[in-house]
Amino acid sequence: MSASKMTPDATSDPSSLVVAAVAHAFALSVAVYMAANVSGGHLNPAVTFGLVVGGHVSIITALFYWSVQLLGSTMACLLLRVLTAGQAIPTSVIATEMTGFGGAVIESILTFALVYTVYVTMDPKRGPMGLIGPIVIGFVGGASVLAAGPFTGGSMNPARSFGSAIISGNFKNHGVYWVGPFVGAGIAGLVYQNLITPFSSPDVPPMV
Repeated sequence: MSASKMTPDATSDPSSLVVAAVAHAFALSVAVYMAANVSGGHLNPAVTFGLVVGGHVSIITALFYWSVQLLGSTMACLLLRVLTAGQAIPTSVIATEMTGFGGAVIESILTFALVYTVYVTMDPKRGPMGLIGPIVIGFVGGASVLAAGPFTGGSMNPARSFGSAIISGNFKNHGVYWVGPFVGAGIAGLVYQNLITPFSSPDVPPMV
């Protein structure tokens, strides 16, 4: 929204994409760092799903995560609309020349990278997460926006797409931003937990 406000035609200005990617990286790093020791810093239903698949979060706990993630995104978008005097809230959309399948594949690949990075940073064999973990996660998020912004927006986060869709009333191709991230997150959880370096989370209740 800021890029569009400052640049009349942000869609044709590469600097707008860079600004959005950098802002996303910083915001994600800070949010994960603040919430990591409180709630795990998921922020994203796909990340939660990836941890469910790996056996680190129970399904019951995931339902609570998903509820508040969707609520938080919706309330944030609503507040943004109110504070900006009713300006349009940008929604996650795929490029006009792309198909829903292509968009879902891109979102799946991006989310695989994100959730795999989350697994790497939370693996106890690699030591405590510290400060570097949130920074790395933020960098992956920012790089994904930079790479896929013109094609799908680089959402990787169903909650992020859901909130803006609810407030704007635009659900066109919305399923792309659920199917793609959930598939990518699930594969990342299965690959890391079963093929790379399995680890357990003793403080997490078993899956139900």
